Amino acid sequence: MYEKSIEPVAIMHTGFGEKFGIPRQSGLVPEATGQIVFEPKYQNPDALRGIEEFTHLWIIWGFSENRVEKFTPLVTPPRLGGREKRGVFATRSPFRPNGMGLSSVRLDKVEYKSSKGSVIYVSGVDMLDGTPIYDIKPYLAYADSHPQASDGFAAEHRWDTVHVIWRDEALKSRMDEDTRIAVEHILAQDPRAAYNKAKDYIYGMRYGSFDIRFVADSHAGTIEIVDVVECIDGYHKVK
Repeated sequence: MYEKSIEPVAIMHTGFGEKFGIPRQSGLVPEATGQIVFEPKYQNPDALRGIEEFTHLWIIWGFSENRVEKFTPLVTPPRLGGREKRGVFATRSPFRPNGMGLSSVRLDKVEYKSSKGSVIYVSGVDMLDGTPIYDIKPYLAYADSHPQASDGFAAEHRWDTVHVIWRDEALKSRMDEDTRIAVEHILAQDPRAAYNKAKDYIYGMRYGSFDIRFVADSHAGTIEIVDVVECIDGYHKVK
């Protein structure tokens, strides 16, 4: 039997410097962008010939921050409150035997002559900055799209969102308009765990070069951004 170990062909760079706040599925936040930078071994531009004919791509990647020591057949999906269990192969839990992820992203553009070699710019990402990419394939609507498919137990919470508001102080940050819209749409997905939704607790989410602090009111269905702190090289910048 022929066996071959897999290795990353590229690294995904995104604004998500930590796991908290990453959309639970790809495509939920179209404004969440990423850049796929290839490893030196795979920087030959011929490997991308024809890719711009497609609007979307499948990305096969690795959960680099999750370590599974042994096989666990049952997991607790966050959308079920973190208390109901389902079989690992019936979920998209990151705690998997081989730690592999699959995402459908939009292909925005390809840059062939950057200082880092060929770079693919994508949007709708749900990956941590630095995520290893193992393969890239074109998304084929005629074969990959199944409009009548069932969403199973995930259907009940498919469109769950909250209303995001800003305090005046938070709006004074130097965050540009595109980043502000992305942050709003990320928080609208309510990144808090279903079993840990404390009222008046100040949560923190890192996106790009900003640390966003917010409070949530589950009863009112709102998240209020109370402060935005700009960070430089991991340190908070004094306002």
